[in-house]
Amino acid sequence: SNINKQNLRARNFMKKVKIGNKVDNFELESTNKDGFEFKDYKGKKLVIYFYPKDNTSGCTQESIDFSSKRNLFRKLNCEIFGVSRDSIKSHYNFKEKFKFKFDLLSDPNETLCKAFDVMKEKSMYGKKFIGVERSTFFINEKGVLIKEWRKVKVNGHVDEVLAFVKSLN
Repeated sequence: SNINKQNLRARNFMKKVKIGNKVDNFELESTNKDGFEFKDYKGKKLVIYFYPKDNTSGCTQESIDFSSKRNLFRKLNCEIFGVSRDSIKSHYNFKEKFKFKFDLLSDPNETLCKAFDVMKEKSMYGKKFIGVERSTFFINEKGVLIKEWRKVKVNGHVDEVLAFVKSLN
């Protein structure tokens, strides 16, 4: 399929995203059946948040918080997208279960995760592994990354992001 070719191309060519730089176009599978293509959102502000795993407590809470404030973000011409390495099927179930008001993007090849440098060494129960570090990125209407939040703690995070977006207006 076209999306898989795009994924391969993105994996090979997507350069690291840095603050102050334009984000390269990319495509990913999305819970919106048409998929997601970055260039379709020119002229809109975007919040893209990366989270470790569907249906885990922190990721669920963070997604619920973003969903509950979505209308406030939209009033500021800002769309929200959640990204994890989970399959699109897992994303559909997660979105459906909690009625999220925005789409989730599936990044099983870690294309976007690597471009945004969110793959970090983590440890659980004494075992070390590479996983997604909870992180949020804000991209302006021109497609430029202007703010990042790394090592995000869920409590109060969405309010902080919303306050930042409001401060731009």
